[in-house]
Amino acid sequence: MTYCVGFLLDEGLVLAADTRTAAGVDHVASFRKLTVFSKSGERVIALMSAGNLATSQSVVSVVSERLGSREGQDSLFESTSMFNAARIVGSVLREVMQTDAETVRASGADPRTSFLVAGQIAGRPPRLFQIYEAGNFIEATPETPFLQIGETKYGKPILDRVVRYDMPLGDAAKAALISFDSTMRSNISVGPPIDLMVYRRDALDGGTRIEVTADDAYLQKMRQAFGDGITALFESIEAPPVS
Repeated sequence: MTYCVGFLLDEGLVLAADTRTAAGVDHVASFRKLTVFSKSGERVIALMSAGNLATSQSVVSVVSERLGSREGQDSLFESTSMFNAARIVGSVLREVMQTDAETVRASGADPRTSFLVAGQIAGRPPRLFQIYEAGNFIEATPETPFLQIGETKYGKPILDRVVRYDMPLGDAAKAALISFDSTMRSNISVGPPIDLMVYRRDALDGGTRIEVTADDAYLQKMRQAFGDGITALFESIEAPPVS
C-alpha cells in the first residue's frame, strides 16, 4: 500500500506521495509514485498512484508512449483540458485492467490501482481528479479541496481540520507532511522518502519538487513540534467526571 494526497488551492497545487512498496514483510522496496509530464509555458500534468505496482507502472508507461500522439483524446500533451486528461488516464487504466486483471487475480494478487491526476493547461485553471479502479473519477472543488488515495485514514483527520482552499501553498505543504507523519506512525506500509511537489498557479512548469527523507531536518523538527503540541493540548483539557 502507499499514501498520496493532493490539494487544489487558490494559489495552485500541492501533491505528495510516499515511495514504499511492500509485498509482504520480507519484501519492502521504494518506487516513485509521482510522475510529472510538462511542457514549459504550456502545461503540467502530474500522476500519483496507489495500489498494484505492476498495474500503475503499466498505466504510466502506456500514457507516456502516447505523448507523441496527435489525437487529443489519447495524448496528455495534446489534450485541451484537464478533464480530458483525467479521461485519458481512466481509459488507459480500464485497458490495463481488462488485459491483466483476470490473470493477476488468478495468481492470488489484487490488480486494483487508483490515481490522482492534477495539473494545469494554459488558459485554464488548475484541476485535481481522483480516478477510481474502474476508470471513473471525481474532482476536487473549493469546498472539498483535497483528495487522497491509498492508506488514507490516519492522515485524514488533520486535513479535515486545517485544509482550506484559500490557504497558502507553504501551509498546505506543512499539512501534507503532518498528514504523512501521522500515517507513517500508525502504518508501516507507508514510508519515506516522500515526494513533495508544490505548483504555483499559472507557472506552467514542473513545479518545485522536494524529496523528504527519513532524516530530513524539517521533518524531524515538525514531527517533534506536532507531537509535543498534541501532548500539551491533551494535558490542558479537563478530564470528564468519571467518579
